[in-house]
Amino acid sequence: MTEGDHALTAEILQQIITALSRAEPSTRLKLLQTAATFFELKFSSAHTSSSSVPSMPEQSNQGAFSEDRSISPKDFLHDKSPQTDIERVTCLAYYLTHYRATPHFKTLDISKLNTEAAQIKFSNAAWSVENAAKKGLLVPAPQGHKQISSFGERFVLALPNRDAAKAVLANVRKKRKAKKLGNAQDQDAMNNEDTDDTSGIT
Repeated sequence: MTEGDHALTAEILQQIITALSRAEPSTRLKLLQTAATFFELKFSSAHTSSSSVPSMPEQSNQGAFSEDRSISPKDFLHDKSPQTDIERVTCLAYYLTHYRATPHFKTLDISKLNTEAAQIKFSNAAWSVENAAKKGLLVPAPQGHKQISSFGERFVLALPNRDAAKAVLANVRKKRKAKKLGNAQDQDAMNNEDTDDTSGIT
């Protein structure tokens, strides 16, 4: 790292420390875990000691808040504050996965949990689930079920911070667009190969 990189790193670290100092001690770890999940970072677990640098526990597949299973679906939705049916479906999918040990679910499971969470009834739950899948927040699972995608998890973890959540969605759109472009280029290449193969046939 250059001297300028060290200075920038020190400045960012100071900003992080200052920001975390304003939070309650009980919420600081969750904030760090949320940020780590958002940036797809993993930390090896280690016990802290006076002679070592404190490290965060490794992020498990259960998500940043999975260790706290006492929160009700109603409180979870209140904390996340989803603003659309698609966002609410994704939050409910996250809750089913990490708080109800139901990673694969059907629309009926989403609707039942929505009722349990005392939320407004979906006008069309199947439509909302399908549109969440179209946005890349849900993906297919075995036997016709759905499951929350990695982008969906990052989206829920970013909430209720709207700017962070929008950044996740923007990243989803960017990657999906790049994938479509790559598929189109592959198809064009295959078509060109077919043309070459048949050019000599009369």
